[in-house]
Amino acid sequence: MASKPKHNEKKSDKVRVTFTMPTMEGCDCMYLVGDFNNWSKTDHPMQTGEDGAWSLTLVLEPGREYQYRFRTSDDAWLNDPAAPRAPNPFGSENSVVSISAATNSADRKE
Repeated sequence: MASKPKHNEKKSDKVRVTFTMPTMEGCDCMYLVGDFNNWSKTDHPMQTGEDGAWSLTLVLEPGREYQYRFRTSDDAWLNDPAAPRAPNPFGSENSVVSISAATNSADRKE
């Protein structure tokens, strides 16, 4: 199960948010795709840790909500099972992370 994006540290007025996804059998490449990169399928490749889990840290603007998904090299689109979801125009759902302007931290919106 993927963990919720976590606030790492404040960088000027922006917030570092780490997105994670657990190890997936047979997956050799994973990308983070969302409205923060205009849904580019390849702009944000994720890295694997020693435990095989995928992660990527982005610097994002606080005070807004971001929609995102994970995409594998075989073009499978995955949601973050630990995040809330919002419908998308393609008939499925996107994962959502809300970054609070007041506390400069990443919060899941329940």
